[in-house]
Amino acid sequence: MRNRLGFTLVEIMIVVAIIGLLAAIAIPSFVKARNTSQQNACINNLRQIDAGKEQAAMAYRLGNGDTVATASVNEYIKGGNTPLCPGGGTYDYAVVGTDPGCSISDPTSHSYPGY
Repeated sequence: MRNRLGFTLVEIMIVVAIIGLLAAIAIPSFVKARNTSQQNACINNLRQIDAGKEQAAMAYRLGNGDTVATASVNEYIKGGNTPLCPGGGTYDYAVVGTDPGCSISDPTSHSYPGY
């Protein structure tokens, strides 16, 4: 009898199958977590835009339905620039008295709940 060192093909195939099964279970969870964190960050950006829009409306004495300039709103947002949507969407500031919006609607909606 000879001493055999190493692994057989069957043992290696079993290990690869187990790793593949674990990856198949874990990857969808990571994708869902990423989408959820992007959605939460986007909603937070929409809150900042809404608060800046309301402050600009008070400063410039604008009423509901009036258009507010993006630059005027950005004065009241930290950093002075329009925030970037982490999902790659674009923000619509809308008119005074309405909620701002994000262009992303799938797979998870980036919409400001507005309170």
